Amino acid sequence: MPGPLSSPLIVDALVILGSAGVVIPLFARFRITPVIGFLLVGMAVGPFGLGRLATIHGLPGGWLAQFANIGHAGRGHFARFGVILLLFSGGLELSFDRLKAMRRQVFGLGALELLANAALLTAGLMATGAGAGGAVALGLALAMSSTALVPRITRVGTPVGRATLAMLLFEDIALIPVIVVLDALAPHASGGDPARLLHTLGLGAVAIGALLVLGRYLLPRLFAQAARTKSPELFLATSLLVVVVAAMATASAGLSPVVGAMIAGLLIAETEYHAEVEAMTAPFKGLALGVYLIAVGTSLDLDAIAVHLVPILLATAAVLLLKALVTGALLHLMGARPGTAAEAGILMASPSETTLIVIGAATVAHLVSPATAQFWQTVTALGLIVTPGLAAIGRLLGLRVEHAAADPDATLADAAETQGHAIIIGFGRVGRLIADMLVTHDKPYVGIDADTDLVSAGQRDGYTVTYGDVSRAVALARLGLETASAAILTMDQPQVAQRLVKQLRIQHPHLPIIARARDAAHAAGLYRAGATLAVPEALEASLQLSEAVLVEMGVPMGFVIASIHEKRDTLREQIMEEGQLSAKPKLKSSSLRDREVTKG
Repeated sequence: MPGPLSSPLIVDALVILGSAGVVIPLFARFRITPVIGFLLVGMAVGPFGLGRLATIHGLPGGWLAQFANIGHAGRGHFARFGVILLLFSGGLELSFDRLKAMRRQVFGLGALELLANAALLTAGLMATGAGAGGAVALGLALAMSSTALVPRITRVGTPVGRATLAMLLFEDIALIPVIVVLDALAPHASGGDPARLLHTLGLGAVAIGALLVLGRYLLPRLFAQAARTKSPELFLATSLLVVVVAAMATASAGLSPVVGAMIAGLLIAETEYHAEVEAMTAPFKGLALGVYLIAVGTSLDLDAIAVHLVPILLATAAVLLLKALVTGALLHLMGARPGTAAEAGILMASPSETTLIVIGAATVAHLVSPATAQFWQTVTALGLIVTPGLAAIGRLLGLRVEHAAADPDATLADAAETQGHAIIIGFGRVGRLIADMLVTHDKPYVGIDADTDLVSAGQRDGYTVTYGDVSRAVALARLGLETASAAILTMDQPQVAQRLVKQLRIQHPHLPIIARARDAAHAAGLYRAGATLAVPEALEASLQLSEAVLVEMGVPMGFVIASIHEKRDTLREQIMEEGQLSAKPKLKSSSLRDREVTKG
């Protein structure tokens, strides 16, 4: 009698889930996206990896033979499971309020980007001999970008982040009709029965409409009942129940269950309980992506890749180049700054996990042959692997393009003409606040930052800030340090700040240098490097909290302020002693005239 672990499905679960459990923490430890690891693990444990050991004469084939099953039935089960959870998580991020607030970018820029890339990719595929239906399906698939990777790489609050988010949101919306049409074609692609095709589309439309209407009214009540029990397990079970029911509804109408899963996420996003559901199901998103990518990796044949390596590399390069150029050009035409357009274009160039989903649907619909699907799945997997590298290249290219367009040397030369100004190095949140206070007291300043997004945002908001890389000697030379009243370092990069303080102190021995520090140890290091004042964030936060507590407890404000200042001075003396400071050269700033700074 076979044991409980002899079931192929259980072995598949052990391999795939166990691999996911190893890859996620391992790659997180080295700050590498686990997407690469998932695909590599899938290739290793699949039928074209360890599964081949089962065929070697003399080796115990038993459990090794189970790896081969992952590439067939097991892979199908887990791939569908991963896709359902992945698209449910994607639907949670699509709310009508969010789409309404970003409607111009989403339905303007997003639609234009997807359709333009899809049209050009389709034309290119047809030129190579692909059929019209398959070319359209592959063109739409390859035009999509990674919703799982891109938002993690870029910051949503930046121009690049906002542009990529708008395009990704439209792609998520477009995925539903694309999958619906391909699913409807699947039973009829070879038969060519338009009446049956229209019947399937009509039935699917009815099912989707019923989900949207019923979900709008029933879900708030259902989740309210679950919330009243104050049981997290019941709340999670209710969420998964909604996903399962929605997936079954669309599947019974002849469509893919992933359509129902995404609609379920969209409906839950409209309820007041969406934040709780999103927090509870967040772990499932990473797991779903991992399971799906491992399943995809098991289908990649290394021998076939080696045979077709040159065409695969050429196809990958062609897709990346075309999408980067088209997306960057569209962004530039719609008013984005050159650096933003260049960075966002390269970041959106790679195909995505949704590309694999659309290719799978096109294969089921017999629009794409299995061999062609295998080829473009390999191209997509390679694109996903290089996405983090593309992000780094895009960031560097964006800086270079913005630097060339802005002519920072001329701008810095103008800044040098200012007399008695403060120089704010780093113009993020802290730099802006300091600039606001200087303006309040009628003190001139100039800000500088190497982040084009921060510079662009600051200039739009009326700040005196310019682009420049302070690690370049020419940038420092043209800041007007000779006539500046102070240099203020606000960047949250301890080593960079320490090197810059040392460099400034050597070149300008009498310039007041006020630097932001993370903690007391970092502040001591800045003092040793030559800082006039180093302000530890951790200590300042503690002092402010103490002040608030004492005032609320009824201690007179005057006594509180006096004691806080006394404590600050004591702490500063301790840090300066740790920094081994002694002598006192005079500084030219009137406010800091009697302060002295040198290294001990």
